[in-house]
Amino acid sequence: MKADKYAVTGEKKIDIHKLPTNSKKDKVDKEDIIAKYEANKAELALLQDRFYADGREGIILVLQALDASGKDSAVKNIFSGINPQGVRIHSFKAPTSEELSHDYLWRIHQKVPRRGEIAVFNRSHYEDLITVQVEDIKPHYHMSDRIIGKDDKTFFKERYEQVNNFEEYLYQNGYKVIKIFLHVSKDEQARQLLERIDVPEKNWKFRADDIRVRAKFDEYVDCFNEVINKTSTKNSPWYVLPGDQRWYTRYLITEILLDALKSAKSEYPPLPEEDREQMDECRAQLLASIEEKPKKK
Repeated sequence: MKADKYAVTGEKKIDIHKLPTNSKKDKVDKEDIIAKYEANKAELALLQDRFYADGREGIILVLQALDASGKDSAVKNIFSGINPQGVRIHSFKAPTSEELSHDYLWRIHQKVPRRGEIAVFNRSHYEDLITVQVEDIKPHYHMSDRIIGKDDKTFFKERYEQVNNFEEYLYQNGYKVIKIFLHVSKDEQARQLLERIDVPEKNWKFRADDIRVRAKFDEYVDCFNEVINKTSTKNSPWYVLPGDQRWYTRYLITEILLDALKSAKSEYPPLPEEDREQMDECRAQLLASIEEKPKKK
């Protein structure tokens, strides 16, 4: 699987700044990748149906990136052919006053799917590790001094441990947490933001605040680099995917999802013998009802 090379499992430290943002190093053919992507989507639909019926494991797909990196369009495109009954999409915005009155994982845990389902987190609890650091939000928390009085290094070290423990807890209870960072170059982000300004149909996506946040691009990438290194584990790895070419990024995401679904080894649950007998009886009744109808001349 081509996506394996982008996995970060915590075994060795990575430097995001040295990782590719496009497909050049992989030397792939765009038409070939698009064809494989469409085939992957068809296979995903089949495996997801079995996964949903089996109901023994769940998957949480976390998507994180800087603004205008294509998270929304990736979700819309990749899951377009999937049975909506088995997929839950959650977009985590700035926390509400209700959410801020609880611990930061409270709103996340409420969205953990049932086993058999796939939950997609468009942003996630990682905003409480990244945005909180870059935007220096900690001093504004309404919390006691024994918590926010800690120096930043200690405070976020504890949060890294909390997140690792939370994700390991989920893994031990039948869930796979797959975390993806869409690694987009600064130039590509500028092009995408310009498109939001120049294309009327995309104007609604643009926020003036995007420019303020873009000014901290390098600071955000540095923070992602630290957070990914601190929260990558064997059971809940990160994937730092090149994000400049969306046709390639989406293909890699389907490869990761296919690998997760295949490793679950889901099976359609067998019917108990008494249910099988009842089904046979119902089948006979249905066939008899069809045969009893008078034939049209």
